[in-house]
Amino acid sequence: MQNTSTNSLKLYTSFLLFILLGSLCLSAQDRPAKIWVGTWGTAPQLVEPGNNPPSPGLTNNSLRQIVRVSIPGDTIRVKFSNIFSETSVTLNAVKIAVSAGGSAVYDSTSKLLTFGGVPEVTMGPGTDVLSDPLAFNLEPRMTLAVTIYFGQTSATITGHPGSRTTSYLKAGNDTSVANFAGAVTTDHWYIITNIDVLATHEYSCISVIGNSITDGRGSVTNLQNRWTDVLSERLLENPGTEKVGVLNMGLGGNCVLKACLGPAAKERYKRDVLEQPGIQAAIVFEGVNDIGGINTPELATETANRLIEAYKAMIDSAHARNIFIYGATITPFKGNGYYTLFSEACRNKVNEWIRNSGRFDAVLDFDMAVRKPSDTASLISSYQNDGLHPDTAGYRLIVNSIDLSLFEGLNTRNPEIDTSVHVNLWIEPESQAVGKNRNQLCCKISSRYRKYYHYPY
Repeated sequence: MQNTSTNSLKLYTSFLLFILLGSLCLSAQDRPAKIWVGTWGTAPQLVEPGNNPPSPGLTNNSLRQIVRVSIPGDTIRVKFSNIFSETSVTLNAVKIAVSAGGSAVYDSTSKLLTFGGVPEVTMGPGTDVLSDPLAFNLEPRMTLAVTIYFGQTSATITGHPGSRTTSYLKAGNDTSVANFAGAVTTDHWYIITNIDVLATHEYSCISVIGNSITDGRGSVTNLQNRWTDVLSERLLENPGTEKVGVLNMGLGGNCVLKACLGPAAKERYKRDVLEQPGIQAAIVFEGVNDIGGINTPELATETANRLIEAYKAMIDSAHARNIFIYGATITPFKGNGYYTLFSEACRNKVNEWIRNSGRFDAVLDFDMAVRKPSDTASLISSYQNDGLHPDTAGYRLIVNSIDLSLFEGLNTRNPEIDTSVHVNLWIEPESQAVGKNRNQLCCKISSRYRKYYHYPY
């Protein structure tokens, strides 16, 4: 009986040593000195015809687009996407500069992007492209202008309609012009999707998947005051989180379970969240467009159950990549056309699961932050504009409800490796009985392996 116990312990010890030695192989000296981390991003979709570029269009013309980053860096790269377009798109030249406000840039900061060492690149349908690394003095929350001189473009455009930011379109090649005065304006983004910085391992980013509330409906155009912008500002002001970037992957009119406006969240989740460079945490704040308008109790139950299963899949796939995932409760919408007694029952069931299932690594209770105490199915009257979308003050309430410590030390924590649990291992020489002449080794073991063993911790 003792031999069996001894053999089991040896097997267990060998297994843990295997894990420990494997982790030692991934020492700091084996890692690259710097990694790419997202500082700005937006979720791409097929642009609806009503949101396509105005005349004179993109082909053979110049488009200046304004974005505001989160974390700083001295080397950047920019991603452009043609994944939803039916034909190729050619970028003849692309320049990036610090915005001087409106359509103007500080000319001394303007730099040419290259792709494989040349300024021109063509993206085939269904593809995207990253620029070469570019030395650029990027400051926290800096506003940038990305100016593209297009060649041939596609009739179907990949972009982001809900930019809440004005873009400027001029005929011909005007990438070197400091001020786009007289340009045609449009409040949409086209082709651009990400800006990354080359950073040390202390840096990381959060990706937020959501719908129009995350996309900024109710914020003020060109003021960059979506709730994710406010979150980025708070993170940068906090010494424990000043190296955490924020990527807004909200899409107006988006659904979790089916394609509404843009691909279903459960389908775009891998690209828009899991595959972001430097990601260490995700926030899921989506579901209201699946819930709104439900008109039977059966559909309320079915939709709630399907949303919960979709969240479970998101959680599992995040944890498989060692990404923390935080669930945000769905905010109220009584007074909006979405509201019915059945949609409210569905929302409450989903929120109850988010709060109490224990599946998310943490809960962000946005519902509690902005609901009216006297009528919890409604937003606080003074912090909303249509019963569904908070206004800028409401967005600030949402962000103020977030515990920033959830984002501290993301690069040193791991949702799969519980660093609060220590295992004492006793290394036994072959000739010794269990428990004698032991050397102690303390290490941290992943919870994913702990279930296979029944030794006390």
